[in-house]
Amino acid sequence: MTRSGILLAIGETMAMVTPATAERLADAVDFRVDAGGAESNVASHAASFGVEARWFSSLGDDPLGHRVARQLAERGVDVSSVEFDAQHPTGVYFKDPGHGVRYYRAGSAASRLSAADVGAVDLRGVAVLHVSGITAAISASAAEFLDAVIARARAAGVLVSFDVNHRAPLWSAADAAPALLALARSADIVFVGRDEAEVLWATADAASIRALLPDVAELVVKDGDVGATAFTGTDATFAPALVVEVVEAVGAGDAFAGGYLSALLEGLPVPERLARGHRRAALTLQTTSDSVDERTTA
Repeated sequence: MTRSGILLAIGETMAMVTPATAERLADAVDFRVDAGGAESNVASHAASFGVEARWFSSLGDDPLGHRVARQLAERGVDVSSVEFDAQHPTGVYFKDPGHGVRYYRAGSAASRLSAADVGAVDLRGVAVLHVSGITAAISASAAEFLDAVIARARAAGVLVSFDVNHRAPLWSAADAAPALLALARSADIVFVGRDEAEVLWATADAASIRALLPDVAELVVKDGDVGATAFTGTDATFAPALVVEVVEAVGAGDAFAGGYLSALLEGLPVPERLARGHRRAALTLQTTSDSVDERTTA
């Protein structure tokens, strides 16, 4: 399962506006504008470990789109293949620390992705393609794009990593459940939260999720501040989460996946993949940002 090579992450990234400190959105005075998107977050965290990471999507050909691309490049992510759309804007979302997020993404450039854009995806040197269920939810054409890029990656012998990432504001659990299950079953590596799996598939624990996804080569079930269990074949490895003071939980799952996948690409064993994922998530939990402004080899 392990190999060296490029991590390619594909999915929408928006301009993220967040209070500079852990204040409510309605009360804060100072704000940060940063790149925020599940898949590019994973690429950014992986790049912090020296992994060659690339991100592909579409951004508006507008100041926010170019700012997002620049910020990701500054984190060490290759954004050279990103498309800029002059007709559709970059999406925006606002963090309300401790109280979720507010999305303004309808009609965004990324939502206009379609199967016709798959040819622009460069798979040369790619070892792992990382995608998430968010892409399937933002538009019908983006869902078709996701199916097509997964099929192309599998045909090319590229490992597919899939984070379920159910976003309730984008679609109902009833609509999402079968689509996300099919996507998970098409992947080699799957990340899923125990709580979101229970909402989607009525699975109460990690073992029940494994029973639902028995053929996924590497299944990682995250259980918040309890820990995470990785299933590889018939083996199950549990690692407890680190105890930290949580400033903002949004983005921690992406940090975990970025740490885990970077360790996988380095050929580290499952316990070390889990440990690195937890360490990276712990750093992100202590900030209002989706990223951590530091490089590390730990």
